[in-house]
Amino acid sequence: MKRIFGTRKPQTPAPTLEDAGAKMTSRGDTLDDKIRKLDEQLVKHREQIKKCRPGPAQEAAKRRALGVLKQKRLYEGQRDQLYAQQFNMEQTSFALESMKDSVQTVQAMKAAGKELKQTFKSKELNIDSIEKMHDEMADLMDMHQEIQDVLGQSFGIPDDIDEEELMGELDALEDELANEDASAVPSYMQDVDLPEAPTALPAVPAGPMEANDEFGLPPVPQRT
Repeated sequence: MKRIFGTRKPQTPAPTLEDAGAKMTSRGDTLDDKIRKLDEQLVKHREQIKKCRPGPAQEAAKRRALGVLKQKRLYEGQRDQLYAQQFNMEQTSFALESMKDSVQTVQAMKAAGKELKQTFKSKELNIDSIEKMHDEMADLMDMHQEIQDVLGQSFGIPDDIDEEELMGELDALEDELANEDASAVPSYMQDVDLPEAPTALPAVPAGPMEANDEFGLPPVPQRT
């Protein structure tokens, strides 16, 4: 059967941008290497032209240098075209990757939207039930506060105390506290009225002042 109808040729996969870019980079490196070698040859030809005297030898050296220069210009043009193609390919690759990222973003947003819709359909997120639950919680908190107020009330406190009696109790309590504070201070810390210190110095006795001896001491009184 294969001899009659033949077989399909295996299809080769299309080259990717990464493969094409890698190939262009390799070709660019090869061209740069060729141009660098031609520059070395031009330097040598230039030295030969300087050494040769004007005449046939110098003209032959110039022709050889001109041929090398033409090859260099050709390789430089090819390299510029290659770099331009590589730049366009990199821009295309960047645009393709950006489009892939955009597609993934849209797919993720669609999946999140579906999940949100399913979540909003749950009974727990019904707005009416949530408002009802909120009102019930507010009522329970009010009841709790009322219970705490009732439990915080004191027992056996008379309610028939007027304002004058209350103020009298407060004044008496203030006087009592003041007396307790005064008695609690030790005697040595209380303010005591001390006699005033004399401000004038005693008068100096009149009479001639006796001179001190050679040691700076007053002389010993002599017995009569």
